[in-house]
Amino acid sequence: MSELLHLDPDDFARELARHGGRALLYWDHDRDCMVADAAWLEPLAAWCNADTRDMLRHEAIAFGVGPETGALFGAFVHRSVRGQAAGGLRFWPYATLESFVRDGLRLSLGMSRKNALAGLWWGGGKGIVLRRDGAPFRDRDYRRTLYREYGRFTTSLRGVYITAEDVGTGPDDMAAVFETTRFVTCVPPSVGGSGNPSHATARGVVCAMEAALDHLGRGDLGGKVVAMQGAGNVASFMIDELLARGIGRVIASDISPARIEELRQHYAGRAVELRLATPDDRSIFAEPCDIFAPNALGGVLEPESIAMLRCAVVCGAANNQLLDDRRDDRLLAERGIVYVPDFVANRMGIVNCANEQYGQLDHDPAFERHLGRSWDQSVWAVTHRMLQRAATEGITTARAANALADEACGQPHPIWGHRGRAIIDALRAR
Repeated sequence: MSELLHLDPDDFARELARHGGRALLYWDHDRDCMVADAAWLEPLAAWCNADTRDMLRHEAIAFGVGPETGALFGAFVHRSVRGQAAGGLRFWPYATLESFVRDGLRLSLGMSRKNALAGLWWGGGKGIVLRRDGAPFRDRDYRRTLYREYGRFTTSLRGVYITAEDVGTGPDDMAAVFETTRFVTCVPPSVGGSGNPSHATARGVVCAMEAALDHLGRGDLGGKVVAMQGAGNVASFMIDELLARGIGRVIASDISPARIEELRQHYAGRAVELRLATPDDRSIFAEPCDIFAPNALGGVLEPESIAMLRCAVVCGAANNQLLDDRRDDRLLAERGIVYVPDFVANRMGIVNCANEQYGQLDHDPAFERHLGRSWDQSVWAVTHRMLQRAATEGITTARAANALADEACGQPHPIWGHRGRAIIDALRAR
């Protein structure tokens, strides 16, 4: 078991290619466990069944290999009861097959919960493309080939997974995916899509910040201090939204010198401090502030970093911010820090694109209601409900959010029911 999991993902991709280039692990409802469609992958299925941290009765994991690029592809389906499993496509390097699989499991679970709490009739899924060492990933022709290949892989899954934009993937990449599959959102506006979801995501996170402060009786964002780890696309839109609300000061760190210089010029003379950080520099965690916003990658909140925090609220755009959900949410609570889970705060990216096939309206009420305060499924309302449940039941905010989300995840699609299960059964039978 450990030998397979410790493989370099490139080596796994080569082995997968020797076995036909496709593989499926699926939840067998009769046997109540994960099963592989090939004997050589049974150790991976056994590992899934033994894992108690990231595996939560996921319905399917599909693997593929790009015929020309040799890149490893993954599609992770956590739950498709509410609808097809929707979630972004991450392009990222991984050291081992285990890290590749764990990321997909965690991210797809987060999407199930995010979509359910947002009131969307979608399940939770995630796509991953391995960024191979030495691959010319900045070359336009290579990327177009790579993402066209992933589109074909998505098509082969018969619509159980709907892909979208995510970390490492941009608008041009989604256009390439759209060339080879219809099961995609976040396609360019030029072909009727919703485009880049970064601004929408930022608006939702800032709304969740406001709700957390209100719950604590600390007023609004006016005059407050926000510290951010990560200053990418979503973070810059967050800064704009915070400045518009009269924020006292924003301190943001990033590891990209070019990005820091760009933002320093853009926000010159404003209440924004940009800091260049090295990958192992975590000094931003110790910055005194009202709100700390993890906006980079996941797993950054663990015992050492939590002990550094000097804030009242943690609320950011990054996915899977806790390294260990069961341990680290408790550590935050013990320190008296209010934690707003990512799938509560950063829903607006998927809201922006999930239903783009239903047409477009200026100031679309189906979109804007998520950012208001009257709809009972808005970011504001769900954040308040989660925080109140945690206080009433004496549990952590993460446990309260998980409970609310998991209750909603079990509601079947009002028209199609659990169609995703039927599609997975069809994939098994091929």
